[in-house]
Amino acid sequence: DNFTLGQVKVGELVRPEILAVVEDQPVFVQQLDEFIRSEKLSKEKAQEIITKYASYQDELQVLFKQSLKLTQDVQEKISQIESDFVNGFIMVTIDDLKKKYKMPAVKEYLDQVHESILQNLDVFKGQKPAQEETGGGVIIDYLKEYEVNIILDNSSTKKCPVIVESSPTYNNLFGTIEKHSDGKGGWYADFTKIKAGSLLRANGGYLIINAMDAFGEPGVWKTLKRVLLFGQLEIQDLANIYQFSPSILEPEPINIDTKVILIGNAYIYSILSSYEDDFNKIFKVKADFDYEMKRTDTAMTEYAKIIKKLIETEKLLEFDKSAIAKIIEYGARYAGEKNKLTTRFAYIADLVRESNFWAHSAGHKMVTRKNVDEAFNASKDRHGLYESKLSEMINDGTILIDTDGTRVGTINGLAVYESGHHSFGKPTRITASVSLGNGNIINVEREAGLSGNTHNKGVLIISGYFRENFGNRIPLSFQASLVFEQGYGMIDGDSASITEICALLSALSNIPIKQSFAITGSVNQKGEIQPIGGVNEKIEGFFDVCKMKGLTGKHGVIIPLQNVKDLMLKDEVLNAVKKNQFRVYAVSKVEEAIEILTGLRAGKKLVNGKYQPNTIFGEVEKELTAMRKRLRPPSSRKNNSKPNGNHEGKTLKRKK
Repeated sequence: DNFTLGQVKVGELVRPEILAVVEDQPVFVQQLDEFIRSEKLSKEKAQEIITKYASYQDELQVLFKQSLKLTQDVQEKISQIESDFVNGFIMVTIDDLKKKYKMPAVKEYLDQVHESILQNLDVFKGQKPAQEETGGGVIIDYLKEYEVNIILDNSSTKKCPVIVESSPTYNNLFGTIEKHSDGKGGWYADFTKIKAGSLLRANGGYLIINAMDAFGEPGVWKTLKRVLLFGQLEIQDLANIYQFSPSILEPEPINIDTKVILIGNAYIYSILSSYEDDFNKIFKVKADFDYEMKRTDTAMTEYAKIIKKLIETEKLLEFDKSAIAKIIEYGARYAGEKNKLTTRFAYIADLVRESNFWAHSAGHKMVTRKNVDEAFNASKDRHGLYESKLSEMINDGTILIDTDGTRVGTINGLAVYESGHHSFGKPTRITASVSLGNGNIINVEREAGLSGNTHNKGVLIISGYFRENFGNRIPLSFQASLVFEQGYGMIDGDSASITEICALLSALSNIPIKQSFAITGSVNQKGEIQPIGGVNEKIEGFFDVCKMKGLTGKHGVIIPLQNVKDLMLKDEVLNAVKKNQFRVYAVSKVEEAIEILTGLRAGKKLVNGKYQPNTIFGEVEKELTAMRKRLRPPSSRKNNSKPNGNHEGKTLKRKK
């Protein structure tokens, strides 16, 4: 019938097509018009061919549909055969993994992997490319979903994990989802970009973070509270938490059993405990680390071990016995008491390193006591600019301090100045002036707004002391003012209470005080002297001034008796004391202190309630009585009875 069977490609598909044969050439039916115009084919013949084509086309469609159905059936059978064949290999591997990992979630995941592989065999057979690029330039990796993102690997961990997070940012603590840019403003991420944080790495163990650092990072405290309260960690990007960008992925929450240890000072603990409601619910155990420990043989041995470990770790020179003993001595000095040692080992470590430097600079093969002293003094000098300036002003007379002679109502007190972790002492002149009044003691520093609460309390205690000792028989009829001369900054603390009392006793009795002494101590209303802080710095500060002006053997410092156990003086002071060039007196009562300062007896109360005459307290009482008489109006000193009768012009005398 002059027809033949051919194939036509339509897009990606190929279908059968009936072609007419004209002049032994296959021709599409749609091309017959061209043969008619060229008179190679008549219209009647062309119409006959079209009619037969239509009838054959119907039959061809039926056959084509049958062939498609047969092809689909064959493909399904082939796919089923392939699936059955591959399934056997997959089942072996999957079953082994299920036996190894018996967690339900893992089994569910492996079942999903199994099903996905069977559904995507074309990718594994190579019939479909593993990667394709979309029109927008995004690369689709069909094998990506079969990768495993191990965000935490504890296979080699044999002990309880302990993680110290030095930089507790949100991402470092809780993990993040990393994104990559396509260069056109789009950001993409997949499950392989999920990264674990230190909170997850410490799961089942301990995480140590600095409280102040954590609170300084945005989003950390709020998220940490939620994780610890509910025990679940949701890994998200920080931008998603604040809704700056939409969430790309939402990983499944992870159960967390991590013990978090917050490290901080007492201030931040008190703030959190008082103002953060959930803090006490989450952090129930408080551990205070003492800044000092008792100076025992065991403690000193541990000190030596710490020094040895530092030497080995940092490859320092060895320390001889004298050097280690000196470091322990400075450890007691840092603690502020000779029977204790500081536990602030950063100071000790710095001292060890610098001692090694001085020994190495001198070409020594071992660190000695001298090198330790050089290191301590060098550190002190580096922080001693303010101290040197004060010493210079005292030496040239800008700051008035006397270290010899006597003065009434003038005394050398002792103050401690701090510059970082370095502190030093210097004397300060305190003066007292008195006049007629009603017993008030004016704190000039308070009136000038330069006095702290503790110093104000100390002045009030001084008033109580004078009422206790001198106000029982007669009203106190004086008014006094106390001044820290040339003091232009804030003054606080009560360690100058004994100093101010002695200045007042001198001013009231008109008995001069030896300026070769300085004194420090707190006092209660009963005249008992109480301990103070910074005793070593205060003694050394006055010693330095006396040395600068010339030691005469009459100089000394008076301290509370309770502070004797705190004495850890530098060798220069100890040598001066041994040579009787300098003295340190320990007292427990006001009477003892004033006797040393004046060289006179303080005086005791007699049976009649008065103080012994020709004593300091006796002179004070005498002056207070005279003040009372001067303060009383003349009319009150006259006899109230009028002379009349036989008594006219006579004076009545009181019988003794």
